Amino acid sequence: MKAEAENYSVNRLTCEVENTIKIIGGRWKVLIIRELITGVKRFGELQRSLHGITQKMLTQQLRELEEDGIVHREIYAQIPPKVEYSLTPLGESLKPILYAMHEWASQHLSQMNDHENGNL
Repeated sequence: MKAEAENYSVNRLTCEVENTIKIIGGRWKVLIIRELITGVKRFGELQRSLHGITQKMLTQQLRELEEDGIVHREIYAQIPPKVEYSLTPLGESLKPILYAMHEWASQHLSQMNDHENGNL
């Protein structure tokens, strides 16, 4: 019975982790969120700060993040049109996760580099 409970717990955790990865996974989404942590950004600002991302990919990733409730898009009725992106409260709740990932990498980067270079 205990093993079943542990399996359920692991499966449940895995399921939730998978759901989180579906929302923020991929090459660009976490980087977009990282840029928006510092505040509101316009499309061009995001594109300039994300080296290598195409306009099409940035548009697609922002739309997906918006659909998932992570990013808010504010459109101003003016000419030329002005659009700003920011994190929603749900998006803001990802900050501790990104900070934890940053801290983990900072603590373990030398180990990862040693492993890659065969210096174990």
